[in-house]
Amino acid sequence: MKTANVLVLTLVLLYTDVSTEWPTHTVCKEDNLEIYYKSCDPKQDFAFTVDRCSDIASHTFDIRAAMVLRHSIKELYVKLNLIINGKTVLTYSEPLCEPGHSKLRFCGMKKGEHLYYEGPVTLGIKEIPQGDYTISAVLTNEDHSTVACADFTVKNYLDY
Repeated sequence: MKTANVLVLTLVLLYTDVSTEWPTHTVCKEDNLEIYYKSCDPKQDFAFTVDRCSDIASHTFDIRAAMVLRHSIKELYVKLNLIINGKTVLTYSEPLCEPGHSKLRFCGMKKGEHLYYEGPVTLGIKEIPQGDYTISAVLTNEDHSTVACADFTVKNYLDY
């Protein structure tokens, strides 16, 4: 009987599909606009929400984001890529935290601290482009370590 139990346990362990990816999270899903995200950092997922999906089409909207920092943030840089049909069509990068010039209140946080941001975000665009596309966002610190990374899938069928 023990041999049979060991054989069954071995087969279960060998053939169990262990996912190495984080789940896809829904940011919002309304009539003509759907936004999802998935962490592309294999070691860490994070929480991200938007108050109302319809607010994203406005100039400024409120978000909530939370995570435990795996790296300190003395300097923080964001790099965004707009990807359509698997090809990067636009790249944007900007420093968010620099010595003597910080745009965010969590600049200077240390590894292991709980980062929580609740407040307004301004995209600097007047409308969300129509269609299906991906926005890849990577936040890195001064050591080029990934602080957070996500791929956002946008499906916009709104006709402005």
